[in-house]
Amino acid sequence: MSSTYPPIPRAAGDRPRILFAPAREHTDKVFAPEVMARLEARFDVDRNDRDTDLTEAELRERIAGCDGLVTGWGANDPRVLRPRGAMALTPAVLEAADRLRIIAHAAGSVRQMLGGVWQDYIAPRAICVFTATVEIGYNVAETAVGMMIMSAKRLMEYALHVRHSGGWRSPAIPVDEQHLFGAAVGVVGASDVGRRVMRLLRPFDVRLLLFDPYLDASAAAALNAEQVALDELFARADIVSLHAPSIPETRHMVGAAQLRRLRDGALLVNTARGSLIDQEALVREAGSGRIRVALDVTTPEPLPADSPLRAMPNVIITPHLAGQGRYGHLRIGAATLQALEDFFAGRPVTGAVDHARWERLA
Repeated sequence: MSSTYPPIPRAAGDRPRILFAPAREHTDKVFAPEVMARLEARFDVDRNDRDTDLTEAELRERIAGCDGLVTGWGANDPRVLRPRGAMALTPAVLEAADRLRIIAHAAGSVRQMLGGVWQDYIAPRAICVFTATVEIGYNVAETAVGMMIMSAKRLMEYALHVRHSGGWRSPAIPVDEQHLFGAAVGVVGASDVGRRVMRLLRPFDVRLLLFDPYLDASAAAALNAEQVALDELFARADIVSLHAPSIPETRHMVGAAQLRRLRDGALLVNTARGSLIDQEALVREAGSGRIRVALDVTTPEPLPADSPLRAMPNVIITPHLAGQGRYGHLRIGAATLQALEDFFAGRPVTGAVDHARWERLA
């Protein structure tokens, strides 16, 4: 979405001051050299050039007098935080942020990063918060569709068979099944990623079924999808792909009742969050061998070494890498710069968080 903020009056030649907090690893991954050069040409940038994140004390000291703050994955993802819990946007940091008007998050979800300061600092000050979820969605959507193709055609099963058996084709692995072309695909959640997945599926002549409680039938129709109840989606779909946010209302939204409704041979793909699926119910249903499962996310992460899911031949698991990829990463940096330019020019900021939808954010 886009939100418009009034331009900030400035003296001629006075550039907005930006604290650029991500560590060098994140910067090199998502900011192309020409994008970084443009950022530093148009703003007065206090850049973190270290291989480690800024500590809370460093953030408090350096954020004073800054108009904008750029954050990255190290700011909110406990799996990639360096060993000190740095980049925490605490009340003490926000107290010191005397001029802060925009937080540009060069990554995805901001809920964990800002949950402790939203009500008392972000919302009352009407601070603009940008997030690059749309750009990350390119990589995640590509992975989701790739999993559909790979799993529906049983490519991994055949690749492992050829590698380990010394044989060729196997009568134990079916080939004449419903693949992606012409399939009924159920999409759970019309998120940025969910919508991109639906667009990518158009050339495959699929029948799209959509469950999203925040959309009505006409909105679903505009996406070339049929809006259905969750249980109906699971009963009718050849392939189900999850794209809902991880919020209390969606925890274990896919449980035993939904999994039982999947037809024999149906495929369940999850590139969203592991909490959407009741893990114990999934182990039971997948363990029967009658459905196929492709997971990029699990609960917990990493999946324990003794998890039964790891050994099931009908289950494909990847280690939460759907959002990885050069194309989407570089779009993150470009979009972050664009958000800053638009904000300080008083133009609509594409990717700004709607403050009214904070409780529904992942």
